[in-house]
Amino acid sequence: MPTHQDDETLDALLARVRACRICAAHLPLGPRPVLQAGSGARILLASQAPGRKVHASGIPFDDASGERLRAWLGVTPAQFYDRQCFAILPMGFCYPGKGRSGDLPPRPECAPAWRAPLLARLPRLRLTLVIGQYALAWHVPDAPRNLTDAVRDWRRDGTHDGPRTLVLPHPSPRNNGWFKRNPWFEAELLPLLRARVAEALARTSPTQGGGIPPARE
Repeated sequence: MPTHQDDETLDALLARVRACRICAAHLPLGPRPVLQAGSGARILLASQAPGRKVHASGIPFDDASGERLRAWLGVTPAQFYDRQCFAILPMGFCYPGKGRSGDLPPRPECAPAWRAPLLARLPRLRLTLVIGQYALAWHVPDAPRNLTDAVRDWRRDGTHDGPRTLVLPHPSPRNNGWFKRNPWFEAELLPLLRARVAEALARTSPTQGGGIPPARE
């Protein structure tokens, strides 16, 4: 079982995460943990689990959802895939398989095994972006359980320089109906989101190599 070793480096921990097999018997395509993190990361993306396309490429948000998300954030792919800018930690690191109405939920073994030690090694986070019900339950346990209400409640975590945590709907094209029913999201929340992202990254410059997406297999 994974253990929390206080003196373990982030890179050593990431190597153990990428070798994880704790839920292999339940994964239809087998284990392939997909995540990104650097000790200097300023923004945490707490999402659900990789989809089939991301499982194939090994690159987080390497799909239409990722294109929309980067547009929301106002960042380039180079910034997004710089691990000293963004830590991308879904609640489940492996593709969980297909359900009746979309992908299955993240495997329940993943977050208890790895999330606390990974977050403990990200001391420079300035903004957390929470995507989906499972990330919401973990990161904002006292938020409204209805996702629309939780997204609307963006002022709840306000500080003198703005909210430290923002809840977002999933950027999947499957949610296009939600975006049409909730035009306030684009009109009110996206400008704030882009401003908070820009502020969080203001003192961060892209690293050489560390954030470049891995080669496709």
